[in-house]
Amino acid sequence: MAVAKTTYSFELALCEERISDYFRLRKQIFCEEQGLFDGHDRDDTDRLAYPIVAIAHQLHQDGHKSDRVVGVVRIYEQRARVWYGGRLGVHPDFRRGWRIGKGLIQKAVTTANTWGCDRFLATVQAQNVRFFTRLHWDSLKEIEILERPHHLMQADLDFYPAGQQSRPLLPLVEAA
Repeated sequence: MAVAKTTYSFELALCEERISDYFRLRKQIFCEEQGLFDGHDRDDTDRLAYPIVAIAHQLHQDGHKSDRVVGVVRIYEQRARVWYGGRLGVHPDFRRGWRIGKGLIQKAVTTANTWGCDRFLATVQAQNVRFFTRLHWDSLKEIEILERPHHLMQADLDFYPAGQQSRPLLPLVEAA
């Protein structure tokens, strides 16, 4: 079925269907594709993290509409006013142009900033540092995670203004 038009939205995954799609895509990216984890990538942080998804809204040439989760990221408050983002991933079919990754980062940081963030950090795989730098992030130090090079990076919150979204209850997510 040919696609006539695709638009994207970035939102908190709060319903069971979106959360299932979120974990399914994380598993595909971090377990199957990158081989970082065996079986699944869920951990205790998932219990206190807000999952965020990128959704491709597709209008097909025959008039049929479909929605598909094509990107994921989680955010969590590690301690008062200090937030982290993690497990950022985009479906392989949607990686061209960096549009999805940029939208997920924007949604993640602006959401945390809305909820009282003074500092937003992430551990970023080395091959993605340049992309984050272009989006107003600074590398604080090089680190190794799961035997792979990463950078601890910090967002410049001046480029991610607070919005209006109220902070919902955390979705019930089972950890590992």
